[in-house]
Amino acid sequence: MYVYLVYEFLLRFLENPDFQPSIAKRYIDQKFVLQLLELFDSEDPRERDFLKTVLHRIYGKFLGLRAFIRKQINNIFLRFIYETDHFNGVAELLEILGSIINGFALPLKAEHKQFLMKVLIPMHTAKGLALFHAQLAYCVVQFLEKDPTLTEPVIRGLLKFWPKTCSQKEVMYLGEIEEILDVIEPTQFKKIQEPLFKQISRCVVNPHFQVAERALYFWNNEYILSLIEENIDQVLPIMFGSLYRISKEHWNPTIVALVYNVLKTLMEMNSTLFDELTASYKSERQREKKKEQEREELWKKLDELKLSDAAALLQNNSHGLQNTAQNNNNNNNHHDDQEKDTVASDVAADPAVAMDTNEGVTRAK
Repeated sequence: MYVYLVYEFLLRFLENPDFQPSIAKRYIDQKFVLQLLELFDSEDPRERDFLKTVLHRIYGKFLGLRAFIRKQINNIFLRFIYETDHFNGVAELLEILGSIINGFALPLKAEHKQFLMKVLIPMHTAKGLALFHAQLAYCVVQFLEKDPTLTEPVIRGLLKFWPKTCSQKEVMYLGEIEEILDVIEPTQFKKIQEPLFKQISRCVVNPHFQVAERALYFWNNEYILSLIEENIDQVLPIMFGSLYRISKEHWNPTIVALVYNVLKTLMEMNSTLFDELTASYKSERQREKKKEQEREELWKKLDELKLSDAAALLQNNSHGLQNTAQNNNNNNNHHDDQEKDTVASDVAADPAVAMDTNEGVTRAK
């Protein structure tokens, strides 16, 4: 309670018509600003809201502190991106930056462009993006309205960091892309249409229906439709395959209905190209089906060959076992014959042996 009274008093002090920054700068200096920025990590959103207003007033009244404030916010964001991945006041600081960027003089300084590309774009990779994405997207769009030539590097940066496994983030990225396309110049659109619509085509076939739905909503935007129509010869070949396939295969009927509307719109833009792509797509599908059938037949033949080889191997093993058994019998018979021959030769050589043998036979009887 008392903290809010302090903030309220400070705000009244800064907003007083008789306030003189030249006198107050002895107390509101760099050290004061640093301590103020540290408080933005507060868990209390009401305190952060007071801090946002206070810092904004200080930035407006103390010209000598502006560069320092921007630099320290830059440092906070860099630590947030590359070290801590946590700072409670990111949304509030971005909100302040939105108004600061809006007041930048033209042409933009190199440090401002660097802040956009090295800080704001990498911030899209943060785990807690949902907490501050609206403010972040606003800052990015403000930069592009100031300098349209930044559109290409910004979109390529977003495509570079495009989420691969988080559908919620993909929906946010698509929303930001639409905000950018709302302010893009036709000359800049031509530079990014190919990589951008390749990504949009991947989103359209996404099994998560919210991602596909958000991508298809682009065709509800009149300005984006006008840009697509001007560049239909480049956009339609990129999008056609994904749209046609998903119209036949997607599990969600709402998505299928949206796709049919998009295909109808594209056909009206250039029916000749649409018919050519349809014929080409169907022909390609027939070739793919033929190749698939050939592969299946080949695998079937291989399986049959394996079975015949296995049967032959089993038969050979059976014959081998029979031959081995026959050889063993022959060897045993041969061994018995050798023993009989040995006994006979011993008897012939020594008559006593024969007598002993006969006596043994007689006793046995």
